[in-house]
Amino acid sequence: MRKFGSVLVLMLLMGLSGCNPAASDAQSVVVSNAATDDPQAIPVIEWRLATSWPKNFPGLGMAPERFAHLVNDMSNGRLKIHVYGAGELMPAFAVFDGVSQGKIQMAHAASYYWKGKAPAAQFFSSIPFGMTAQEMNGWLHYGGGMALWDEVYRPFGIIPLAGGNTGMQMGGWFNKPINTIADFKGLKIRMPGLGGEVLKRVGAIPVNMAGRELYGALQTGSIDAAEWVGPLNDLAFGLHKVAKYYYYPGWHEPGSNMEFLINKAAFESLPQDLQVIVKVAARAINQDMLDEYTTRNVAALETLVNDEGVVLKAFPPKVLLELEKISKQVIEEQANQDPLMRKVYAAYHAYEQGVRQYHKISEDAYSQQRQH
Repeated sequence: MRKFGSVLVLMLLMGLSGCNPAASDAQSVVVSNAATDDPQAIPVIEWRLATSWPKNFPGLGMAPERFAHLVNDMSNGRLKIHVYGAGELMPAFAVFDGVSQGKIQMAHAASYYWKGKAPAAQFFSSIPFGMTAQEMNGWLHYGGGMALWDEVYRPFGIIPLAGGNTGMQMGGWFNKPINTIADFKGLKIRMPGLGGEVLKRVGAIPVNMAGRELYGALQTGSIDAAEWVGPLNDLAFGLHKVAKYYYYPGWHEPGSNMEFLINKAAFESLPQDLQVIVKVAARAINQDMLDEYTTRNVAALETLVNDEGVVLKAFPPKVLLELEKISKQVIEEQANQDPLMRKVYAAYHAYEQGVRQYHKISEDAYSQQRQH
């Protein structure tokens, strides 16, 4: 994990050292002593981290593994984090409660899974036709997003940290072509979060299920279509073997942010230097995941199309325009039902409007020129 050394120095210089003093209500487990000249001097703290992904799954599953290694190296073995995949300690969608209740000290997941507990949480993962990965990072770390995220999770005794981003996702796997908006009617599709609510408005039947269940569900016909992540992860699950058409772009998740969930009492029980290490390691992994997906999706897509014969298709422009119109309606309606969600939406929207204006003359302008 030495490759993260330069990242660590950079992050420390960026002023990420602002942490609370250690709290007296310790939830960490002290089990042994680190190897030092005085073996009795430094206690070793052990945490458990459960994820919503299969153990060691490419991208999503490897991020918490790398985080644990990095924390171990940076703390000289004083904080050891044991990572468990979905289903090993608890189901994929139980990790939020696990952290909140103190059964585990950490989790790695995606915030839109918790929309039933905290509707505003959806803005910290990805929303339909929302911000890209880099725009999300800007909002979270320099635009006030993290303070709002902390406010949303505070009643649950959880501290959130950005935990990686997959970048622009794919639109999903289908066994029939989507030519008009009417083609979604009656379609049973795996799609979580606000994207699922949008498709419900056009007659689809959205369902939410863990990623490892998708292959079997598509194979048996219990669902007709599914979105997961993108080429790297979709290839790993073999979804190309049970669905014919691979659609783009991922209008529902243009910049899918992941999260580290930390039990607040456990975090505050750490010495201050270990608190800083946890924050810095998470920040490094947040960037590392996006770098990995940007690189490995290229090779994975080539394999899917050139070797596996996947039919790559774009959603028709009229379909995307209709989905975008409905997305705005759904988001507005849900935000008006929850004061905290309305507050987060207002901040998100204001930042997004500003960054879009800038990107029109920067990122967007360059992309358009490069296409020629």
